[in-house]
Amino acid sequence: MAKSKSLPPNSPAPPAKDAPQAESAEYTVVARRYRPQQFSDLVGQEHVAKALTNALTSGRVAHAYLFTGARGVGKTSTARILAKALNCVNGPTATPCDVCEICKSIAGGDDTDVIEIDGASNNKVDEIRDLRSNVGFRPQRARYKIYIIDEVHMLSNSAFNALLKTLEEPPAHVKFIFATTEVQKIPVTILSRCQRFDFAAINPTRVFQTLKHIVGKEGLRADDDALHVIARRAAGSMRDAQTLLDQLLGFCDGVLTTEKVHSLLGTAGEDRVADLADAIITKDAKRAIEYVAEVADAGAQLGELLDQLVDYWRGLMLVHVAGPDARDLPGTPSSHERIRRHTSSISLDTVLSGLDILTATKTKLRSGSHIQVLLEVAVIRLSRLEEMLSIAQLTQQVLSGGQLQSAPASNSRPANLTNGSGIATPGLSSTSLSSSGPNGAVSPSKKIS
Repeated sequence: MAKSKSLPPNSPAPPAKDAPQAESAEYTVVARRYRPQQFSDLVGQEHVAKALTNALTSGRVAHAYLFTGARGVGKTSTARILAKALNCVNGPTATPCDVCEICKSIAGGDDTDVIEIDGASNNKVDEIRDLRSNVGFRPQRARYKIYIIDEVHMLSNSAFNALLKTLEEPPAHVKFIFATTEVQKIPVTILSRCQRFDFAAINPTRVFQTLKHIVGKEGLRADDDALHVIARRAAGSMRDAQTLLDQLLGFCDGVLTTEKVHSLLGTAGEDRVADLADAIITKDAKRAIEYVAEVADAGAQLGELLDQLVDYWRGLMLVHVAGPDARDLPGTPSSHERIRRHTSSISLDTVLSGLDILTATKTKLRSGSHIQVLLEVAVIRLSRLEEMLSIAQLTQQVLSGGQLQSAPASNSRPANLTNGSGIATPGLSSTSLSSSGPNGAVSPSKKIS
């Protein structure tokens, strides 16, 4: 029998037969794989793409740009596309080839002539002085040396001052691209030296269309309503939507459904939110409180439920003002019909007063720990809004010197009579208010003269 060879000392052990393939460790997240590579790929930022394309075509490219907007709307992606457009072997061009070595290295974030700097961790004046000392050196292989500074508002005042002169008169081979989410923190002296582009939040419909395209390209399945929930949850951020989709696709087996999305997000289902709204609008406080308890028992986050109620009341407001075909209604298309139906049962002024109560409760949640109690109080007040006196009614009775009516007009907004906390107090009626008594109290059943 042949003698087996012994392994030399310190040699690595052979791989196990059932070891996972190396590809599993090289998974690239959805947000990176579907990152825009051309100006035409930018979603919701067509105004920026058109301006930069025209500048490249006409040869009027500035030496410094400032991209500002919320997170995940395409600022850094646009900066990389602009860098490719300037340094592509076929450039400067509005359509970089994406096949040359320079385009590939810029897309990967490791090009030697495109220096990406994180302003949050490189915010000291010494680091900006190092940048200034390197600006004079020409690019190694490309046409321009391009500095992309992300979160530039994090630089210190001394760092901004050190950058001023270089930013005002940079060498011809240098371009600066700044990105920030808080433009108000950038000194005016920096702003005046840059061409500024404001990136808008991306419409949920556009986000939904992009997510649906990604699911199809991945060969997976997802309900449209589930993708609508993700799109709205992202709040205008394409990156947040793609990251959440990536997480949900890994969480579920088979088809991605709305129930699975709500389960992972800790939110109540839209039917449950609509049922709660129905209980409030029909003044059934007992049933409304039971719904809140059921949502809490199911493990959903009550803070999220409050946000969902704010969105629902916003939908009621939009339908009242813009009609049944109002755009940008909250929730999925299948829930819009219930919003329209509820609108006929509640006045616009009552909806506005309800929004006051909900937003005041949301403010209280930031400093309070009794989330369920605060939400229950808000729900009870919402269900009793019709019992409150309207400002118009109270003013009319005071001016006329007559008795207060026993019920407010249906189209009058309930008065925001506060209890000192900014939240309206219900329960005032003709038997509880007629005129002022001692110490500011109100005496019942007494005419005002």
